[in-house]
Amino acid sequence: MIIVINMPKKPFIKRRPGACRAARRSSRRDAILEALISGPGHRNAEQIHAAARKRLPGIGIATVYRALKFLCGCGKISEFIPADGVARYEPAGSRAHHDHLICTSCGSFIEAVDPEIERLQGRLAARHGFKLSSHKLEIYGLCPGCAGTGAARNALRRRTRKAR
Repeated sequence: MIIVINMPKKPFIKRRPGACRAARRSSRRDAILEALISGPGHRNAEQIHAAARKRLPGIGIATVYRALKFLCGCGKISEFIPADGVARYEPAGSRAHHDHLICTSCGSFIEAVDPEIERLQGRLAARHGFKLSSHKLEIYGLCPGCAGTGAARNALRRRTRKAR
């Protein structure tokens, strides 16, 4: 039996249709998007800022954060927050959909694709009469390097103490 609990972590801001197209074009936003697209995936805001400064030297970090929020809302980029809590970004739709396996000890992550999981998510949505538009799956656990070490046990103890 599956119990569905609707408790979003943060409110979803739905932009009106065409809001991204109607927004004024900005050289700063363009520089940020280009910096993200031209580099490796999963870059944090500071890395994007450094790359954008090469294109537009006077760009500030606050501008980068605002632009990233806007571009996420438009669906042009995707945000991913691994165990270390530092948001990472990648261009949306530039690569095939993938999910993430995230190590709770060291913060490393693995991109994973499984057609069976995709089918199960579709069936789950259909069973509840839900029209699926997108999804994000993050699986937390220990990577092979941490699973056999004392670091994993220590991280688990720290989290257990915080929960008390």
